[in-house]
Amino acid sequence: MCGIVGIVSASPVNQQVYDSLSLLQHRGQDSTGIATSEGSIVHMHKARGQVREAYRTRDMRSLLGTMGLGHVRYTTRGSASAEEESQPFYVNAPYGIVLVHNGNLTNTRELTKELFQVDRRHLNTSSDTELLVNVLANELQAQLTGRADARELEADEVFAAVSRLHERVEGSYASIALIAGQGLLAFRDPFGIRPLVLGRRSSGLLNDEWVVASESLVLESAGYEVVRDVAPGEAVYITMDGQMESRQCAANPRLVPCSFEYVYLARPDSIMNGISVYEARLRLGNRLADTIAQYTPRGDVDVVMPIPDSSRPAAMQVAQKLGIEYREGFYKNRYVGRTFIMPGQEQRSKSVKQKLNAMSSEFKGKNVLIVDDSIVRGTTSREIVDMARMAGANKVTFTSAAPPVRHPHVYGINMPTRGELIAAGRKIPEINRELGSDYLIYQEVADMRDAILEGSDITELEMSCFTGEYVTGTVTPEYLEWVERNQNS
Repeated sequence: MCGIVGIVSASPVNQQVYDSLSLLQHRGQDSTGIATSEGSIVHMHKARGQVREAYRTRDMRSLLGTMGLGHVRYTTRGSASAEEESQPFYVNAPYGIVLVHNGNLTNTRELTKELFQVDRRHLNTSSDTELLVNVLANELQAQLTGRADARELEADEVFAAVSRLHERVEGSYASIALIAGQGLLAFRDPFGIRPLVLGRRSSGLLNDEWVVASESLVLESAGYEVVRDVAPGEAVYITMDGQMESRQCAANPRLVPCSFEYVYLARPDSIMNGISVYEARLRLGNRLADTIAQYTPRGDVDVVMPIPDSSRPAAMQVAQKLGIEYREGFYKNRYVGRTFIMPGQEQRSKSVKQKLNAMSSEFKGKNVLIVDDSIVRGTTSREIVDMARMAGANKVTFTSAAPPVRHPHVYGINMPTRGELIAAGRKIPEINRELGSDYLIYQEVADMRDAILEGSDITELEMSCFTGEYVTGTVTPEYLEWVERNQNS
């Protein structure tokens, strides 16, 4: 669930990339990095922390060039604190390649062995992004073998390398690579699990300026026209002078986007795969209201309250459809990051009370229905129920706009072990007791799917954390056990 951006411009890109990463900060706050290309020279700066903390004036001045990319990191694989795990990753041949990646590879064991034994490439970290950039570099080098003059890279060679990468790599990956002195490459896994959007604007000169990013809000804020989503399995190659070519590089692509993007991860003002995140969340609220009406007697709830911010659209629709007063009872401290994406249970638990404050005037003596976007580990939910009771709530009904998260998510969201998930192995009454609420109501899986996809041509969603069905088909029980052992070691 990292955030990535790549830009090819007629003017220096350092400030554009910085501004874009600021807009994507909600997708990761562990670390950040920017790389730019000044001709064939690559400049790069990586640092721990959020965007506003990581770059000083001297850092920005050193990021020269009209082509660049950037990354905000949310830990899914590797160490949360190690700076060497931060992106972008760089390899010096061919040409010099810098790559950023949003997602998670699921055949890292096999790839690590292949890269060492067959490709003779050294890996210095446990990051799957380092795996990905080395596979790309190896396949691109293979395309150039035998060429008498390889000073200028051909688009056909780039697309052939991405095709081979798709054959070797499994999992989710939306990636952007800067090839020094040549161009910018963006590609998406054959299932399109993680998002990637292409934009264009006129530079007033000969060629267009281009941007690829995790979310459409990056494009719109900088005056780019949203051209389209990068298709599953597709690669887009943009030369340094703004010439763009694209090609389908996967054998059997099909679009199966991640449902959790629409439930929680993405900003509501983004459009992904043609679906408005905000409107999807409104529809989730409508469907949840129908379920609540089945289980909650009329008159048993006085007010509906959201957990700010991602559950607000759903809560508004619940209140409207049920005819119950909507109130904002929790005040959010906007200087504390999103607790779900913080590494470590202790840090998440501590940050909940720093992030939210319950206003007693809105709770005292009332039967409160709280709407959250989802319940993952239960840390935040348990603290919120306690806050509501301490603020004087008479009864607390806790509801989730998403179904129970019962299974590990292995495609780029940090919920890799069943032991961390409050719903794993528990029935809803048992979860309710764990949370301390009076009533607990979840969205149904079919209702979530239908709410997100309504009005869209998309027919499938990646819902593995809710259903246990993994779209890539290669996630076995043995693999999940290995992930758990690796995570807990």
